Amino acid sequence: MLDRTKRISVYQPTQLGLKFPELPEFQTHAQDRQHRKERLVAACRAFAQQGFDYGFAGHLTVRDPEHPALYWTNPMCVDFSQVKVSNLILVDHDGKVREGEYAVNRAGFVLHAAVHEQHPDIIAMCHAHTVYGTAFAALGKKLEPITQDAAAFYEDHVVIGEEAGQVAVEVKGGNRVANAFKGVKAAIHQNHGLLTASRHSIDSAAFWFIALERCCRQQLMIDATGIAPKLVSPERARYSREHVGSDYIGWLHFQTIYGMLVQTQPDMLE
Repeated sequence: MLDRTKRISVYQPTQLGLKFPELPEFQTHAQDRQHRKERLVAACRAFAQQGFDYGFAGHLTVRDPEHPALYWTNPMCVDFSQVKVSNLILVDHDGKVREGEYAVNRAGFVLHAAVHEQHPDIIAMCHAHTVYGTAFAALGKKLEPITQDAAAFYEDHVVIGEEAGQVAVEVKGGNRVANAFKGVKAAIHQNHGLLTASRHSIDSAAFWFIALERCCRQQLMIDATGIAPKLVSPERARYSREHVGSDYIGWLHFQTIYGMLVQTQPDMLE
């Protein structure tokens, strides 16, 4: 399994005293929980800005720090742009809402509960019905290392052919998806769409979902030319993945998004 939490030295500041994002540290579970909930809401707002909303489809989850068998998620039938800390719901692996006023998305429960239960190391997960990701998923193939951005997913994503195109509302379907997430951060579910997971934070899971959608769009554009692209070599693709594809780098990327959202959408923290 890749080491996803280590800091990548090439992105650390070379001078002391300069502003640079620092990984948070918490004294209590309550502090950690509040932080995770705020970042989950920010991820939902970021998905809204990216145009990832599609009715009630799409669900983002983060594991509770004190009660790891429970996870926080966005409420059913609330647009990503309207998700707030106050309307998040806490759900168990049986799909029962333990805290909050809203129902849980059945498909979200089936997929996310299975992944969280089968992989205790996974902290957060994202899924949405995006335009380019869903279109690319219909091809049933992996991304090629056509750019440095795409190389971040080199040998770090899988294609799930099982249950292709079928609505995931049965537990067995969720378990099949969960089986695919051993040691990778992303999956392309054939005829369905994209999923990402993080062993680090919701920040990382959300950014890599945004990045994966972008890479799918680039791949489709290149495929449309009919010209075979020049690929990054396996050796260089692995090097890029290690330096720009880690959970820490995903977290670092998301800090730019979070800072912007805090300034422009302060209601999300209500």
